[in-house]
Amino acid sequence: MLFAKKCEKRRQVACLSGKRAATCLLFLVVSLAIALPTYAKEPIKEAAMPETKTLYDFTLKTIDGPMKSLLDFKGKTLLIVNVASKCGFTPQYKGLEALYEKYHDRGFEILGFPANNFMGQEPGSDEEIKKFCSLKYNVTFPMFSKISVKGKEIHPLYAYLTQESGFTGDISWNFNKFLVDSKGKIIARFGSKTDPLSKELTEKLEQTLNGSL
Repeated sequence: MLFAKKCEKRRQVACLSGKRAATCLLFLVVSLAIALPTYAKEPIKEAAMPETKTLYDFTLKTIDGPMKSLLDFKGKTLLIVNVASKCGFTPQYKGLEALYEKYHDRGFEILGFPANNFMGQEPGSDEEIKKFCSLKYNVTFPMFSKISVKGKEIHPLYAYLTQESGFTGDISWNFNKFLVDSKGKIIARFGSKTDPLSKELTEKLEQTLNGSL
């Protein structure tokens, strides 16, 4: 008799558990039926694409101290040069200044970036570099604070110029040059041995200023 009562009790518990499980399952089905149409109506969001970096995204410290965005040069044709005061190519400052004076009124700018990456040929402070350029070569084109143009400490601007500009490859020495059109596109790259007043460079500059490239 006692055994029969225990069996009946277990049957009732099992039955109750079954009913509870069925109720939970029914609740889950109903919930999904209500929720799915709502989710289906939500628009699928596309993953944001990373923005392509341009020359105008960079801001750098000038040789006088204040920060300057390269966006300020939008609409100008640029020649970007890594410079040094104690290099065999340092006399190119004279040609760069002459080039600047000749074409500046046509919307041309030269941006000088001192760098001490090669044989320690730019050891001075910004103040010393500025004084040297002014007294020795009467430089009037924009100059920026000393940066690294190569190696582990390469400045992001030069990482962009040497890796993403379409003219890839490490800076080989002081006075490498990048020609940039008025829309920020890198048009040409010249090595250290290319004189600023050479036919190779000036013809490409003329074409860029005339919009024929």
